Amino acid sequence: MAGNTKDRLQALKEILAEVTDLSRAAALLEWDQETYMPPGGVQSRAEQMATLSRLAHVRFTSDEVRRLLDQLEDEVAKLPFDSDEASLVRVTRRDFDEATKLPPQLISEIAHAGSMAQPVWQKARREDDFSLFAPYLEKNVELNRRIADAIGYDERPYDALINRSEPGMTTAELEAIFAELKRAIVPLAADIARHADAVDDRVLYRGFDPDLQLAYALELVKRLGYDLERGRQDISTHPFSTAFGPGDVRITTRVSRDFFNECLFGSIHESGHAMYNQGMGQNIDRTPLWGGASPGVHESQSRFWENLVGRSLPFWRHFYPSLVAMFPEPLREVDEEAFYRAVNRSYPSLIRVEADEVTYNMHVLLRFELENEMLEGTLKVKDLPEAWNSRFKSYLGLKVPNDREGALQDIHWSYVSFGIFPGYTLGNLISAQLMEKIRTEIPDLEAQIEKGQFATLLGWLRKNVHRHGRKFTPNELLERATGRPLTAAPWIGYVQRKFGALYGLETARR
Repeated sequence: MAGNTKDRLQALKEILAEVTDLSRAAALLEWDQETYMPPGGVQSRAEQMATLSRLAHVRFTSDEVRRLLDQLEDEVAKLPFDSDEASLVRVTRRDFDEATKLPPQLISEIAHAGSMAQPVWQKARREDDFSLFAPYLEKNVELNRRIADAIGYDERPYDALINRSEPGMTTAELEAIFAELKRAIVPLAADIARHADAVDDRVLYRGFDPDLQLAYALELVKRLGYDLERGRQDISTHPFSTAFGPGDVRITTRVSRDFFNECLFGSIHESGHAMYNQGMGQNIDRTPLWGGASPGVHESQSRFWENLVGRSLPFWRHFYPSLVAMFPEPLREVDEEAFYRAVNRSYPSLIRVEADEVTYNMHVLLRFELENEMLEGTLKVKDLPEAWNSRFKSYLGLKVPNDREGALQDIHWSYVSFGIFPGYTLGNLISAQLMEKIRTEIPDLEAQIEKGQFATLLGWLRKNVHRHGRKFTPNELLERATGRPLTAAPWIGYVQRKFGALYGLETARR
């Protein structure tokens, strides 16, 4: 590589490192706001977040970055597509072109709005009062619309937002995916409902000491591969994972004495995100390449460990004895098979993060549709709870008793984040597509899991997914890892087999 090219790459990397540092400082303030910050700090924190976001944006969209990219694009054109240098220039250009369409004032407003809305959302949820949150959501809808208008789109405003989070994806493609899933899920859920007595999950509600749950969950995710030398676990209202670099990747969880699944599976889920971040190459740190390929790919890692591994029978054949040792009283006279069946019970439920694998995607479809309607102006924010409740009854057959368990349940709309929710469904599909490939390359995978051995599995994910960070779009990554672009077929086949067997359905014998 020519000397001048090396110098220009180094100059670009130095600017990108500064931008990354500013963004990570903002992320640290956000983590603190959700875990330890006193309520009185909201106004100051909003201003701090707005300042850091604006500074990072201004530095990234500078004329100097534009000049370096213009010069480097021709110079790295002959390098391999997957090289660090070519990938850095390609992905930075994509981010730069998008970012330069968003004025610094808008970036500042977005950060400020999120910091101000989040504690109001918490209060509204706690008090079951949507009217408290409505003005803040109206502001966030307006900001999402301004983002879409600034970026531009050919058909639907949501196209601009979904392409930001899931590069290459369109609203029409998402609608086709959800239609395919609906065709599979609705009859499967109906079959399960007719055989509901086949699975009993009362054991999960027998009362589990919260401190012991937290200790057990942390030890378990450590066994999976979450490195506590580079991570920690705290409590938050809504579980999340956040990363400030490969050496500091944190998770949060929540815990309920009266419902076992919340803490353990929340911790496994967030550790999946965290192991993805911990597995990204040091060679791409402090650049736009360090991060998940998309929210959907990131979610594939959390759903992979939570569901395909953590809710599998081999997993509980290994861990159940230690769980009984920790909680002998609630688990008295319950064997591993019964416990496995309990944690996989499928039934329509109100809360997305507690939804089972079969019905989960219907929760995401609901939010995807409502976001589109708010963005396009066909649904007013004040009418959101009514629209939510009506559609929830239609899709999942449940009457929503209050807004706390309805339109106020997710933290996401307290931020300017339309276009993020579909990633949860894409993550489910991607996780099953990866697992299908993994089983062909690690034929004794179930035996390894039953022995509590996860290093080979984590190693495969490190090699094929984690280390690449944002080098590739989701479909590029999937084609490299599995040999084909995104398809819903592996996930549909997986849930039909698994839940067909659990509930004794005909689908299990097809």
